[in-house]
Amino acid sequence: MFGFLLKGEIMIKNLSCLLLAIFVLAGCASVTIHPTESNKLSSEPTFQETQKFFFWGLSGESHINVVEICGENGVRQMQSQMTFQNGFLTAITLGIYAPHSVRIWCQN
Repeated sequence: MFGFLLKGEIMIKNLSCLLLAIFVLAGCASVTIHPTESNKLSSEPTFQETQKFFFWGLSGESHINVVEICGENGVRQMQSQMTFQNGFLTAITLGIYAPHSVRIWCQN
């Protein structure tokens, strides 16, 4: 008689576990490169763009010409980052679409 309640509870637990796994796997990560030894910058970048990748980042290629962005000033810091939003999009598309954010800071 109450078998449908038990099935509903199991389904809710499974759905909760799935949503928790999606949010855990959609974590943030970043790679920061400093041409000279310095601390990580948190100011507004000179250039920011989201690059498109596919299949968990295995497919797709991105090239950014920092000379066009910074000119003769040179680069102070470069960063490739998977933000929470990027990770969330990767998770809900099951890795088919995997964007990364690129940020570049130029010398003053």
